[in-house]
Amino acid sequence: MLKNLFDSLWRKVPWFAMSLVWGCLLYGKQGLHKQIDDLVRAKAGDVPFAGISDDAGFLRRVTLDMSGNIPTAGEVSEFLADKSAGKRKELIDRLIDGDQFAVHWTERFSVMLLERLDQGKVPKEEWVEFLKQTLREKPLWDVMIRQMIEAKGQGASRPAMKFLGKADHHAMTENVARLLLGMDLTCAKCHDHPSVKEWKQAHYWGLYAYLNQTKQATRKKEEKVYLVESLASKKVEFESVFDLEKMSTGPRVPGGEEVEIPQFEKGEEYDKPAEDGLPAVPKFRPRELLASDLTAKENKLFARNSANRMWFLLLGRGLSHPLDEMHSKNPPSHPELLDLLANEFAAHGFDLKWLLREIMLSDTYQRSSRLPEGVAKVEPDSYRVTSPKGLTPEQLLRALLRATGNTEQAKALKVDPEAEKFDRKSYFTGSNLELPPSLEEIQAIFIQTFGQPPGEAEVDFSPGINKSLFLMNDRLIQHWLEPRDGNLVDRLNKLETTDAIAKEMYLAVLSRLPEEEEQSWMADYLEKNEQRRTGALGDLAWALLNSAEFMFNH
Repeated sequence: MLKNLFDSLWRKVPWFAMSLVWGCLLYGKQGLHKQIDDLVRAKAGDVPFAGISDDAGFLRRVTLDMSGNIPTAGEVSEFLADKSAGKRKELIDRLIDGDQFAVHWTERFSVMLLERLDQGKVPKEEWVEFLKQTLREKPLWDVMIRQMIEAKGQGASRPAMKFLGKADHHAMTENVARLLLGMDLTCAKCHDHPSVKEWKQAHYWGLYAYLNQTKQATRKKEEKVYLVESLASKKVEFESVFDLEKMSTGPRVPGGEEVEIPQFEKGEEYDKPAEDGLPAVPKFRPRELLASDLTAKENKLFARNSANRMWFLLLGRGLSHPLDEMHSKNPPSHPELLDLLANEFAAHGFDLKWLLREIMLSDTYQRSSRLPEGVAKVEPDSYRVTSPKGLTPEQLLRALLRATGNTEQAKALKVDPEAEKFDRKSYFTGSNLELPPSLEEIQAIFIQTFGQPPGEAEVDFSPGINKSLFLMNDRLIQHWLEPRDGNLVDRLNKLETTDAIAKEMYLAVLSRLPEEEEQSWMADYLEKNEQRRTGALGDLAWALLNSAEFMFNH
């Protein structure tokens, strides 16, 4: 009877939905977060794991991950005082449905997909608003990506065409493969990949065949640029530089079937005639077809890459790492877990918030960053301990402003329309002693200092002496540590006891209460610098801001 049930289900239900059936049988009613923990523990074996993070550490971690900022001192105190059993789940739900989630994850996805390149004719502001609006609702990852690939420039999803940039055929091919399939096929443009045997030249040109008819065209009446497709009538021809053998392929997703290019009678090739500067619209539009073929639930490469990147954004390391090297010579640290995440993500309609919520509910995500007792070293891909993640430039700026109590002051900055343009280069060299005139300019300085150059993936933490010197010496940081009405140093200056000062400073900067030893040395320092109390308070805050504990999401 059971066999008949399975046979019936298998005929009617695609592979991605069958994962739900198998999950129920193997794990009973366990949620995905419990399955994550089971697989991580099973892979590690009988070895020590770090304990679960304390409430303060969890609050800071999840607030940074979901809202892109550290919690306020008041939020830390409130969370620590809450003794309810379900407060962590409630916090996750509140943050993931909050307004700042859309702001922060717009930044994360924009950096991941565009790599800080401002290309194409869509203004950055429109792209940002498109992502924010999508993330405020119930974001479905496959729908988001489908909109970006099939974008023509019409309707509410017009800003999505920014992903395809200037419609450079080879750049589009390489970005789709690398960012959406986890395949760096750059080498396969000219020949089969020399070291990854399963990556073939035909994979590159199969994707290229979906995209090589795309071009920009300007509609005269609006003077707006659109992405259009020319008529595709034959396969793409290519040859290896090694043997010069002529080959050809139609549109084909790696691992999928080649799409036959239809042939139409003369005069029957188009759906719509040319109009107002835009060319005729062909009936066969391979880029639109790629949008559906690539994001189909049956496409395991897309599902695995998508799940791997979401895991990376929360855990700081992909199960398959580097992210664009998903192949047999670089197997994932936890193959069964990656398959599970991919299958469940697809089975739940690529519901982005559902997947993020399930990962955050796991002990694996909530684990402490302190090594287990008696253990000197743990491999980061074991997930036995949480690996600290460097703050993004945007996170670091928001955290610094919140910690020092200068958020509202920075937001209120206004550029004088009659003033000369701010000289950012001279600011860095020290010949321009002015402070940045706007929050946008401050953010540009942080991105230039702490981000990767445009076109480079921001994946791993990259330390640098320029970054350390900026935090230690930059005029902005020193300015924020000067007492101003309501900011951190001003509040500290009004407190009477060193215990109260230590508590307020640690809650505001490190999102936790100070330990007894920390209170003691802070009291000693203030006593020795009693004659310069305000400056000493700024020095202490400066020291905490420059600590690894502040600089990392741990």
